[in-house]
Amino acid sequence: MILYFSGTGNSEYVAQKLGRAIDDEVLNLFEAIRSDDFSELRSQRPWVVVAPTYAWRIPRLLQRWLERTRLAGSADLYFAMTCGGSIGNAGQYLAELCAQKGMNYRGCMEIAMPENYLALFTTPTREEALRAIEKADRVIESAARLLKGGEDLPASEVSFGDRVNSGLVNRLFYPLFVRAKKFYATDDCISCGRCVDVCPLGNVRLAGGKPVWWDRCTHCMACICRCPKEAIEYGRHSRGLPRYTCPKRAQ
Repeated sequence: MILYFSGTGNSEYVAQKLGRAIDDEVLNLFEAIRSDDFSELRSQRPWVVVAPTYAWRIPRLLQRWLERTRLAGSADLYFAMTCGGSIGNAGQYLAELCAQKGMNYRGCMEIAMPENYLALFTTPTREEALRAIEKADRVIESAARLLKGGEDLPASEVSFGDRVNSGLVNRLFYPLFVRAKKFYATDDCISCGRCVDVCPLGNVRLAGGKPVWWDRCTHCMACICRCPKEAIEYGRHSRGLPRYTCPKRAQ
């Protein structure tokens, strides 16, 4: 079974494409994470978790869900991580997670997808995004072949910088940078509530018809990128930048 979490669609695309390639069930974890549903799941086929990269590791909200949810049946657990650049030393922490769960770590595939982190970086145009996805498709196909063959996914070469990024930098990133206070709605807001619906942590509510952010943000960028009127900004950085959601459907 393929499990995925996705804010702006990159990891969803990879999960759906893998599911079609290996003819396996695909499950979106959004509702389970949002509702703190840690009910046991069961699959006789190996588990595959597809997730975005947040500061060179899987998102903490997904880590927490995996720690608390029993994955029964198969003891094999694969990972695929989408990223704008690198997953760093994420594999070490995924192996530790598998050991903690009493499962077999079968490797993690690094899949470069279009950048979507509007809080710090520049997002691509549609044309740039489609070119990046075309390259990613070949990596996804390679991962699918390995999964079909029951082989381990290849380990990425890990540098000293990767270890620092996935270790010290990751630990500092959340308390220092992951904040919701810079989000705000402009006068283009139509009070549709889409931002409320797409937040995986229930961190957004409407007050007086405008969104208000609490302090449980994970910086998935779903609210700002999925707003139908592009009425949400993140400080000054996001002004004029394209909003990003995956422009291609898995086939």
